[in-house]
Amino acid sequence: MQELTIDTLKEFLLKAVGEDESIDLSGDIMDVELGELGFDSLAIIDTTAKIERHFGIKLPDLEIRTPRDFLTTVNAQFTGA
Repeated sequence: MQELTIDTLKEFLLKAVGEDESIDLSGDIMDVELGELGFDSLAIIDTTAKIERHFGIKLPDLEIRTPRDFLTTVNAQFTGA
C-alpha cells in the first residue's frame, strides 16, 4: 500500500523552496502552520502538484495548513476515505 510519510513530505517541501537554508523541518512539525515553517502559497501549490504526479493521484481542493493536513489528505486517497 502506498503512503505519504512525514519524511517523504519533508523532501517534497524542501524541493519546493530549493536552496533556502532558513527552512527548518526538524522536530515535531506535524501541527505547525506551513506559513510558520517558511512556505508560501506557491511552495504549497508546487508541493501538491509534485505529490499528485509522484503518486498518480488528484487531491481535492482543500485548504492544507499543516504537514498533518497534507498527510491526512494524501493518505485518504490511498484508503478510499
